[in-house]
Amino acid sequence: MAPFTFPRDFLWGASTAAYQIEGAIHEDGRGPCVWDIFTAAGRIQDGSSAAVACDHYHRWPEDVALLKAAGFNAYRFSIAWPRVLPTGSGAVNRAGLDFYDRLVDAVLEAGIRPMACLYHWDLPQPLEDRGGWQGREIIGPFADYARIVTARLADRVKDWMMLNEPNVVATHGYGTGEHAPGHKLGEVGILRALHHQNLAQGAALRAIAAEHSGLTLGTVINLQPCRAESDRPEDVAAAARWDAVWNRVALDGVMRGKIPDLMAERMKDFVLPGDEEAIRYPIDLLGINYYSRMTMKHEAGHPFDVWWGDAHCDRWTAMAWPVQPDGLYDLLMEFKRDYGNPAVFVAENGAAYDDVVGPDGAIHDAERVAFLRDHVAEVGRALQQGCNVKGYLCWSLLDNFEWAFGLNKRFGIVRVDYDTLKRTPKDSYRFLSEVAKSGRLPA
Repeated sequence: MAPFTFPRDFLWGASTAAYQIEGAIHEDGRGPCVWDIFTAAGRIQDGSSAAVACDHYHRWPEDVALLKAAGFNAYRFSIAWPRVLPTGSGAVNRAGLDFYDRLVDAVLEAGIRPMACLYHWDLPQPLEDRGGWQGREIIGPFADYARIVTARLADRVKDWMMLNEPNVVATHGYGTGEHAPGHKLGEVGILRALHHQNLAQGAALRAIAAEHSGLTLGTVINLQPCRAESDRPEDVAAAARWDAVWNRVALDGVMRGKIPDLMAERMKDFVLPGDEEAIRYPIDLLGINYYSRMTMKHEAGHPFDVWWGDAHCDRWTAMAWPVQPDGLYDLLMEFKRDYGNPAVFVAENGAAYDDVVGPDGAIHDAERVAFLRDHVAEVGRALQQGCNVKGYLCWSLLDNFEWAFGLNKRFGIVRVDYDTLKRTPKDSYRFLSEVAKSGRLPA
């Protein structure tokens, strides 16, 4: 049978996040964000910081050239809120907007579609000091920020994603404290952060749409099918609870304007009349970040009495995440079956492995190549079944600052030597380049 050929207009590319690659955290008027404070408190596992990271702020022409050489036609990047608005609101830092001006122009000149994400976790610290995602005071500043950035860039950037992974921000940043801002507020902290991100997102979508036409508006959610470890009723119920928290509060908020039934009682104290309509918005494109399924079991003492079960898997990444490509197919089919087959794209998919530089100076990352091949194949299978998938962007273009893990987890298809900042494309870069240029998986 002939290999599946992807549509000619299918998006192939890579994603990055400002905080993870830019560095230059004290340059050109940028203000502090929650991750700067979290890092200064000694919360990063390897003791590193994002002060330099990949130095993309100065080396962006080289990185755009890597995208172009790969034959990619799409690039999702994030804009650093504290670089544009150093205190989160108020005075605009023109130097910050100028940086993204130059970047966007270069991406377009390379023949690549720029896809901008407004919030990839770098919350300005002054806004966190006023309650952050725990309260409603953040809604107006986020909508204003969205308006300011699009006023500058929407003449050239047509794809706008509001948030990245609000579930991760809520769970790890406000529930368990493993991510910035490091709060351990448990269940209510998680649900409040999710709801206020939903509200801010709705406000931002409306603010942008009111001032610009012809844009593709969306958001990006980390979605992971939740499975019960066993058929015991308590495990089945635990998986359903976690699905409601991890997947449905964010997804059904924007798509359906609905608080999941399983969470309604827990959220009643801060979901006000009109909120469900405010969080719903008919987006044009949904970004899906997929890494694995979640296999869950009932275990008291954790938020929502849910904990990790046995994934029944024999392949694992260096993050100790199971490799389950068929979960991506299941996810895409669910959108076709249950959500009206909306336009979606894979905004992140990738794996950290302990890459080794070979004697030839190259990085032969066979495990990552296999990971990408298997997941791209599942996207092709979903397309053949009629799923409305518009693109596949890997995570990530570059090895980078992997949040609380620091610099020791490498997700890139391009290696970054953190001593010299030299970029070295890996075998996985060449593999995805071949796929992007040919529109099919190599035999």
